[in-house]
Amino acid sequence: MIEGIIPPLVTPFNDRDEIDETALRTQVRLMVRAGVHGLAVCGSTGEGHTLSDDEARQVATIVVEEAGNLPVIFGIIVNSTKQAVRRALSVRDLPIRALMVTPPHYLFTPSEQEMFDYFRVIGEESGRPVLVYNVIPWSYLTADALIRLMGEEERVIGVKQSAGDLHSLAVLVNEAPKGKVILTAVDDLLYPSFVLGVQGAIGGICTAQPFWCVGLWEAVRSGDHKSALEYHRKLLRLWKVLEGPNFPARVKAALTILGAWGGRPRRPLSPVNREDQERIRTVLAEG
Repeated sequence: MIEGIIPPLVTPFNDRDEIDETALRTQVRLMVRAGVHGLAVCGSTGEGHTLSDDEARQVATIVVEEAGNLPVIFGIIVNSTKQAVRRALSVRDLPIRALMVTPPHYLFTPSEQEMFDYFRVIGEESGRPVLVYNVIPWSYLTADALIRLMGEEERVIGVKQSAGDLHSLAVLVNEAPKGKVILTAVDDLLYPSFVLGVQGAIGGICTAQPFWCVGLWEAVRSGDHKSALEYHRKLLRLWKVLEGPNFPARVKAALTILGAWGGRPRRPLSPVNREDQERIRTVLAEG
């Protein structure tokens, strides 16, 4: 079952733009200590759009080895059906729980039917469950379209709703076909998302501070809304220093402060400057 706090892991790169395996393993161990309920790889926070098929497989293999019994979700951020199927098949022998797939999005926006066909073919060709990663503003599926898609395609098991769209998230929770999974990536509003009834969260803030996110999830599940509100306020302060350009680098800085070196982002992006590092450090320390 896919539920709870599922951090989208960063991909640590060294100064040669290569994947730092030791740093990645250390990051997974931190998440396990925090009590997360699953892990996602090669998403936006993981700079999956910059990875080759071989690199994406390398990341997934390492994380599966370290994750134990935690479910692992594999991100696909590409721009054609052929690319997406090839990426999915690159991990066909790994115990991946689901594929987390963005719509094609470079320049030319597919029609709604083309979007539906895209997700259908990926599911059929890979034999894997598919989560729609609804995040691209100019290639965005409405809540009504997502509900139809989930109803028509058995392999489309749910949606990761992003783009700060709490209204669409509420509609999805209320109207999605029975048995489908609705996950939030509205990072600064995890608390109301959980109250609305989502099954969990895959958001960069879960990677930057997994302990607080797990605490928030457990507080809401137990009905302890006083504690939940305290976690919400801490996470809101954290989001204010994470949100912005070069988001993966900011999450990597937070991870490094927590004791799991996040590595540098892949070029042309650079690590965050000292001022931003200190802002992140201050919020984490105040929590």
